[in-house]
Amino acid sequence: MLNEVNPAPSTENPTSGQKLANFPVPLFASVMGLSGLTIAWYKGHEVLNLPSEISDGLRYLTTLIWLLLFVIYLFKGIRFPQQVKADSMHPVKMNFLTAISIGLLLLSVAWKPASIAVSQSLWMVGAILHLGFTFFVVDRWIFKSQFKLAQITPAWFIPVVGNIIVPVVGVNYAPSDVNWFFFSIGFLFWIVLLTLVLHRMFFADPLPTKLNPTLFVLIAPPAVGFISYTKLVGELVPFGQILYFFAMFWTLFLALKVRVFLNTPFFLSAWGYSFPLAAFSIASLEMSGLANIETALYYRIIGSVMLIISTLIITYLTVRTLREIINGSVFQPD
Repeated sequence: MLNEVNPAPSTENPTSGQKLANFPVPLFASVMGLSGLTIAWYKGHEVLNLPSEISDGLRYLTTLIWLLLFVIYLFKGIRFPQQVKADSMHPVKMNFLTAISIGLLLLSVAWKPASIAVSQSLWMVGAILHLGFTFFVVDRWIFKSQFKLAQITPAWFIPVVGNIIVPVVGVNYAPSDVNWFFFSIGFLFWIVLLTLVLHRMFFADPLPTKLNPTLFVLIAPPAVGFISYTKLVGELVPFGQILYFFAMFWTLFLALKVRVFLNTPFFLSAWGYSFPLAAFSIASLEMSGLANIETALYYRIIGSVMLIISTLIITYLTVRTLREIINGSVFQPD
């Protein structure tokens, strides 16, 4: 499954060639988490008067990380094309391939306060690339499917989330129909996949321990959907509230299971915690600016708490991942 970073790492250090061949595509999920945190801190600057320098620094850091990961994965594709093909055929890893384009879309949101030109360029490339990834994944699901029920996981939402992200800044860069096109794809596939994922959770074996963090991906589609839909319609409407509160439900539900996640060993899949929590923080801070004056304070408090939690978790994930990269654990073959 995903690269296991915990239990008993190999005593042999992989060579440079082996590291490149085994370079894990789930590392791109780190860009999603860091981009989400960047946007959350900028939203905190707007709503809570937090220092903008934090989001500025995170913006540059995340951009550099995306570039580094992309270049390394590109070299992997050149030297080890069969390994990249294997990633694209894997029932979990193929979803993380779409994190490449999602990273661009999130960076386009993060760059909007600093440079419209950079933001628009990232958005155009990200939207086109993600549409291509979406066609690829749907083709795998429908025409080349060899999947079994137990292989369905919340990670399957990742390609969907990317389409819902497109209108967040796309409303500034493209005609309304283009943004509704992407939102429709993301929203309707989310409904379908939510049904499939819950069916799998109800009637198949529990998720492997290493995939426990992917349960947090359940938060992301409604949280991002709320932000995106609100941008599309330009105001807070009941359907937007439905999306926000459904994201809140999943956040509360998973918070009640915190002991399960604290007892889950560290794997690269732990980055599954990052973006959904940051997305709910952004959604809550966004809600505080749209809600009436009597309830706005409560949403600011929720957004602030979620921002603190997201920052702490993503900081831990970053430090822990760097440690595992240094000792070579992430480059062990599955």
